[in-house]
Amino acid sequence: MTGSSAVIAQVRVLVVEDDRNLGDEVAAGLRAAGFAVDLARDYADADLKIAVNSYDCLVVDRGLPDGDGLDLVRAQRESGQRTPVVMLTARDALADRLDGFAQGADDYVVKPFAMDELAARVGALCRRRELPAPTRTVVGTLVVDRPRRRVHRAGTLLTLTPKEFGVLELLASRAGSVVTRAELIECCWDEMAEPASNVVDVVIAQLRRKLGAPPLIETVRGAGFTISP
Repeated sequence: MTGSSAVIAQVRVLVVEDDRNLGDEVAAGLRAAGFAVDLARDYADADLKIAVNSYDCLVVDRGLPDGDGLDLVRAQRESGQRTPVVMLTARDALADRLDGFAQGADDYVVKPFAMDELAARVGALCRRRELPAPTRTVVGTLVVDRPRRRVHRAGTLLTLTPKEFGVLELLASRAGSVVTRAELIECCWDEMAEPASNVVDVVIAQLRRKLGAPPLIETVRGAGFTISP
């Protein structure tokens, strides 16, 4: 499989795959493409993660050790959940694909597959699901252009990593309010991030350096971070 250079920020994906090597490879490939990725090894674990977390897309294998991944999809649809689903399976017969679509799958990727293609399909489904949102967020001299994934401060174009863009976009969209560390980790990282780690502080420090003076991001001691409107 090949890697992908796509950039998708603040999009959380659940991969449901019991094959340990393939599951790890898919998760790593999607993370390299900029997604936040959680990994479930069986039906029960996937069902629990879906109940606890909010996902933008599910990538589901059919042959799970404790059930058929398609049953998971059907259960989600029957409960009213509309999260996009990519079925990931070796079953390539037309009848299997038609059955998958009939039960609520949005796309079907047959093994073996190219990682670039899977990442592109996941990204396309997530974009299709997005609700209309302001194209730009303006806070003083800061302009966050969401569709183009560009940030300007005082007319200067800044070069940000996908993670930096995701954090800044969230802070700017909630200018005047405090965004907690837990909220930043929930929106911009995946379950691999430790809540007690310093990943948020590292990205905030990088953003402050790139944003320059006067300081834009404020630390609210014991609470989180904010950008004043």
